[in-house]
Amino acid sequence: MTRMGVMGLGTMGSGITQAAIESGFEVVAVEVDDAHLSSGASRIRTGLERRVKSGKLSQHQVGGLLSGLNLSTSVSSFADCDIVVEAVFEDASVKAAALSGISGAVGPQTIVASNTSSISITSLSRNLKHPENFIGMHFFNPVPVMKLLEVVRGYLTSDATASAALDIGRRMGKEAVEVRDYPGFISNRVLMPMINEAIFALMEDVAGRDDIDKVMKLGMNHPMGPLELADFIGLDVCLDIMNVLYSGFKDPKYRPCPLLVNMVNSGKTGRKAGAGFYQY
Repeated sequence: MTRMGVMGLGTMGSGITQAAIESGFEVVAVEVDDAHLSSGASRIRTGLERRVKSGKLSQHQVGGLLSGLNLSTSVSSFADCDIVVEAVFEDASVKAAALSGISGAVGPQTIVASNTSSISITSLSRNLKHPENFIGMHFFNPVPVMKLLEVVRGYLTSDATASAALDIGRRMGKEAVEVRDYPGFISNRVLMPMINEAIFALMEDVAGRDDIDKVMKLGMNHPMGPLELADFIGLDVCLDIMNVLYSGFKDPKYRPCPLLVNMVNSGKTGRKAGAGFYQY
């Protein structure tokens, strides 16, 4: 299995594409228009150049890797792919539309995967003709660097699809962990309540921003404090995931902190906005 499709070339899609071509996959990358396609291609080239500067790739290798990348604005380009990874915006309706289009373009044996961090794979599988070939592949940002891959089995995912997805992840140099389809999977079911509780602690003035982060970095050996990490992820993304957990489990312990809600509503969503808990 060597031909991979990637739908969406944002931060995650471009990272998945880069990691795939570095691992020897031929990749067909699709975006909605030429402007988004050009922007995504630029991200991939920048990522590869970063690898050159760190000594992990040579300039000659970059040219060879890019020769295995095919760019398109049509989902029909996925027709000959062995697997297609959907990496569009983390919104159920947006992903549903993308997956429906992919399903109509690929063959009955093609594996279709969603790079979702929290949305139900079983629910998304309703948009595919062959739900048994559908699975979650939750990569972590930055994809070329982060080793973890959550492989999420939906209720209808076949054993063959799960096995193939795990193999693909390992070929991409990832530590692939198989999890079941419950809200937040493992990573965000554990991580997001911690971040949410840190925001509650800040709102309740238990400690200041820097001290909350310092406790987790120095006391728990975390490389980033929870508030700094929330800014890195995006506070809007954190809120979306907390809402998925709250809705899925109907448990008040997953209630999003009002301070998080207010910050997102104000547009202070973290690094990408230039301001969150910290200024950038």
